[in-house]
Amino acid sequence: MFGMGVVSAPVYALYEATHAALGPTRAFSDATRAFFENPGNPFSNTPWGKSVAAACEVFERVTRRYGKPAFGIQDVLVGGERVAVHEDIVWQRPFCNLIHFSRSLRGSRRPDPKLLIVAPMSGHYATLLRGTVEAFLPNHEVYITDWIDARMVPVTDGRFDLDDYIDYIISMLHALGPDTHVIGVCQPSVPVMAAVSLMEAKDDPYTPLTMTLMGGPIDTRLSPTKVNDVAVDKGVDWFRSNVITKVPFPHPGFMRDVYPGFLQLTGFMTMNLNRHFDAHKTLYFDLVRGDGDSAQKHREFYDEYLSVMDLTAEFYLQTVDTVFVKYALAKGEMTHRGKPVDPGAIRNVALFTIEGENDDITGYGQTQAAHGLCVNLPLDKKAHYTQAGVGHYGVFNGSRFRSEIAPRIADFIRSNLGNRKAPEKGTSQLISLDAKRGSPPVRTPQA
Repeated sequence: MFGMGVVSAPVYALYEATHAALGPTRAFSDATRAFFENPGNPFSNTPWGKSVAAACEVFERVTRRYGKPAFGIQDVLVGGERVAVHEDIVWQRPFCNLIHFSRSLRGSRRPDPKLLIVAPMSGHYATLLRGTVEAFLPNHEVYITDWIDARMVPVTDGRFDLDDYIDYIISMLHALGPDTHVIGVCQPSVPVMAAVSLMEAKDDPYTPLTMTLMGGPIDTRLSPTKVNDVAVDKGVDWFRSNVITKVPFPHPGFMRDVYPGFLQLTGFMTMNLNRHFDAHKTLYFDLVRGDGDSAQKHREFYDEYLSVMDLTAEFYLQTVDTVFVKYALAKGEMTHRGKPVDPGAIRNVALFTIEGENDDITGYGQTQAAHGLCVNLPLDKKAHYTQAGVGHYGVFNGSRFRSEIAPRIADFIRSNLGNRKAPEKGTSQLISLDAKRGSPPVRTPQA
């Protein structure tokens, strides 16, 4: 989701200059660390030597610019056999690549469901969903949207806004063909639902079979969070004046208006500043103690978390205005290129919504609100699940996602493999999946 902050146009250039100015200091810190970690150095095994080396590593990590991580999924266990996984770009546009995780399967087997995972375009790279991809790979043909850092896209490639985002999703579903299943993780829930609504309204044969929305801001009037409150209090004009800047030279996107990734990261981290400070303090003491396993877990998490990308200004501002200020989809006022977006047109695409009990970014009920908008979708094609004990990131990553959420999504997908039927008029209820896996669905009144 979107973080908030303040910046003026020269700040991007100042950020770049500061990063460059710290280069020699980082190099000296690296040299010092190498000196005190050298086994030939008599101080390397002393508390003082370990403290100096640990301090140097922490300094280097908090001042480093983190590049785009790799998915790095080399293989997966399928049917008890370890098979190789290859990344193939199967669809491409200036602002996005569609990656297929191709599995080297042997022999003949029934085709697995095609699954399109729409990753958030909210500051982090799609690799943040590495765990999501890994969870579905054994039993699905997995595709994911790999959004491009806006500072790497030349201005000659044109603009990219929320309408373009929706067009991209529709185009990808066309490229994948019929009988595809789509998951919108967090921010994409709104454009995914809009895309499906538009496709259903046109009886598009490439409309997906199922739509799973995870921790998405369908109706941010419900249980508003800090992110929601800031958007409403400030208004879109404030964001246009205070958080938009131009990409500086020599990046390929020079002079493109963007919402900078470093500002997005600042917004994320200030929401839980004490937790991040404590995490780096813990890293320091783990390094001093020689607890390599704990230190490596810290590195792996923050290598991902601190890798951020710029967003185009038009996409950021249109999303803030449409989703967080006007509540356009929830109020039936959202448009796509001037034409209404009507979730009531969804009659065939099975809907599964998922929320985290402790989500502090997308409040309770905001994603489940999608059911109330799909008034013409039959009851047996609606399901909702709230995962106890997880926050925003726990909805799509971590042990509870792997053990509780991913299996439910897989079950939902396999129960909706091409068995579409005419909608039942007047349906106003939804199915709530019981928290205890394996229990029968319980029908609950729709709010």
